[in-house]
Amino acid sequence: MLYTEASMNALRDPGDELADATVATLFERGEVGKFNTLMRYVSTAGAPLPDGLPHVAREYLAATSHPPSWVDWGEMEKARLFFIDNNVHISTALSFASMPACYVVPVVAKLLSTTHGLAYPSRRMAETGQFTVYLMRPDAFEAGSRFIPAAQKVRLLHASIRHHLKRENRWDTEAFGTPICQEDMIGGQMFFSLLVLDSLHRLNIHMSTEGAEAYYYAWRVVGAMLGIDQDAVPKTLDEARQFLDLYMIRHMGPSAEGVHLTRQLIDLYEEVVPGTLFDPIVSALIRHLVGDTCADWLGVPSTAWDTVVKAVPHLLGVLETIEDRSPLGAWALDRLGSLTAALELSSLTRGRVMHYAIPEDLRKEYGVSAPVPRAGRWTPPPSTVS
Repeated sequence: MLYTEASMNALRDPGDELADATVATLFERGEVGKFNTLMRYVSTAGAPLPDGLPHVAREYLAATSHPPSWVDWGEMEKARLFFIDNNVHISTALSFASMPACYVVPVVAKLLSTTHGLAYPSRRMAETGQFTVYLMRPDAFEAGSRFIPAAQKVRLLHASIRHHLKRENRWDTEAFGTPICQEDMIGGQMFFSLLVLDSLHRLNIHMSTEGAEAYYYAWRVVGAMLGIDQDAVPKTLDEARQFLDLYMIRHMGPSAEGVHLTRQLIDLYEEVVPGTLFDPIVSALIRHLVGDTCADWLGVPSTAWDTVVKAVPHLLGVLETIEDRSPLGAWALDRLGSLTAALELSSLTRGRVMHYAIPEDLRKEYGVSAPVPRAGRWTPPPSTVS
């Protein structure tokens, strides 16, 4: 698919018809409070729905209870094994590249500032981390999984934000398009998929082409379950590169909201880092992964650690070589990565399960079969911008 200014502009109006209609009906009937209370008991796929759940909600949950019919389960298993092999690196990329990338798009930064409680910056990171872990579990799409209910709730949360901003005239649709429009949803999918892979490559993480393509494929499945138009979404990594390049050229830039959100992100992770000596590594990692221009737009401070961090890919490259050549080394590093990622998520969630609800106003070890072969080292598709 060839993306143009005209085709991208056409994606700024549509939202998510099914979820938007469901949320509108819940508000019209005054059933949002009841829905949120009862939905706290809906946390696993296939469980009986609670008595009293509004009919329109039951219809929505039934319509969105299954993955798309085109899912290739072999690819999903490869994606899961890729995640297990790289989970700590993926967590790093999500935190220090994907989230800042959201903030460097002013319209997205404005949206996040408008709709997320700024006093609780850990909430969005905790929700993102928990959502990804649910996705990459072996039972993600089976009865008893937590991923499908989480996806259903996120989709309704996005619809509720669109509902509030439009109803309260707090969003300039003429200037910015529909809040959480199709273009921005696809852009978000690119941040959590292709940009993560780009960041792993920048960190010198060894990835096979097969593993990278499977990871991207898994996020295509996620996008379908979150209401993204599958006729518009890039199907391949080369198409994804074209979309992401054009999306960033169209929208990236500095904003006060982006600076504010980035400062909160840095403060949050400086609290996670033990002591204060290594606090500057947070800013340095962000600067390394997003580049100096974007980092300057986001107000990321420059420190002496910027130079130190440039040695990280060399160190990781050595560890990756050990992992490639030694089964015992691979086991030990994967185990360490799993523990590190679990500790980070636990720190963000404080041991709690994050619940997704429609705002009434704006305010274990993984099962492992066999690793994905690392043959055929993956390199990112070339930029489409000259």
